[in-house]
Amino acid sequence: MTDDHGAFVPGGRVSRGPTGSGALDGLRFAVKDLIDVEGVVTSGGNPDWAASQQPARADAPAVRALRAAGASLVGKTVTDELAFSLEGENHHHGTPRNPRAPGRLPGGSSSGSAVAVAAGLADVALGTDTGGSVRVPASFCGVFGFRPTHGRVPLDGVVPFAPSFDTVGWFAATGEVLQRAGRVLLGSTGPAASPLRLVRLDDALAAADPGSRTRLVPLARALGALDGFDVFEGDRASWLRAYQVLQGAEIRETLGGWIAERRPRFGPSIAPRFHGLAGISAAEVDTWRAWRAAQVHRLHALFPADRPTAWVLPSAPGAALRRTASPDDRGRFYDVALALGAIAGHAGLPQVSLPLATSDGLPIGLSVIGPPGSDEALLALAAGLDTDHP
Repeated sequence: MTDDHGAFVPGGRVSRGPTGSGALDGLRFAVKDLIDVEGVVTSGGNPDWAASQQPARADAPAVRALRAAGASLVGKTVTDELAFSLEGENHHHGTPRNPRAPGRLPGGSSSGSAVAVAAGLADVALGTDTGGSVRVPASFCGVFGFRPTHGRVPLDGVVPFAPSFDTVGWFAATGEVLQRAGRVLLGSTGPAASPLRLVRLDDALAAADPGSRTRLVPLARALGALDGFDVFEGDRASWLRAYQVLQGAEIRETLGGWIAERRPRFGPSIAPRFHGLAGISAAEVDTWRAWRAAQVHRLHALFPADRPTAWVLPSAPGAALRRTASPDDRGRFYDVALALGAIAGHAGLPQVSLPLATSDGLPIGLSVIGPPGSDEALLALAAGLDTDHP
């Protein structure tokens, strides 16, 4: 029996054939267990959520699009509980094993999807990305990952988490397949996108651990990012806190009623996160909403109107965390990872994670963020870099 690395939801593999023929003929895809597949309960990685749901009445639009283009569904993948983690652990379903970094975490919350692609069990896998849930596991598992412009891929049939940040993203082992799947999911029909001028986000690169920074900065320059600037303007902590408060307030709005009614069982690392949402005040939310609006305006204005430009940064703070990582190590990881993820998250920008480097033999991702609607250009960049990589 083929080792599935714990990527798929326990209890029997879900499979569905294609409903049409097209750009994805012959490809296999997997679906994160936050996204509906007709006739299957979307469990959200939590048994009490599963018990409160009925089987999905229809495929989510992203699932429907892939099947219509010729791809076959080969399973639903493990997710961190209701998407509230970047580590890739699940107390109830088990933690998928990272095939590119044994003994290390796969990253989350789209853990099973990244592992399925890294292990060759699927050609494409759907995930969701709110604060880095595609970008971090793509980096940890050494695969391509994509977070689209907010709103480009419909969120119908997806468990809501923090809707102003939520996106449906995807993974692939090659840039060419990432682009093919992306054109289907985005409904792209136009000509090839214009090449992007790359610029470094120097303070974001400086936030990575030393081993990763040593590899990523020269790689960014080799890709053409000869100029750089500081995106955080000396205040990375505000990017982190704004994301924590605004994401938390939205999670409380979308899931708080269900939690109060059902009193669900959460794993020991997840329960305190949901419990902590009660402490977010209305005044904090108002303060950080205004801050976010100002930063979104600033970021959008930083993209020159006369030349397509994109920004280069780390996908994650470093290589995959050890499964035995201490609470302090995990806390330091989150402080940097959430701030990095919030650049695209706050502004609704598209971002691609490229598996072009390693640190001490472990995958590390280099990311590129583009202006709103530049998804096709980022996918073309990934396809153009599609060569042997670690």
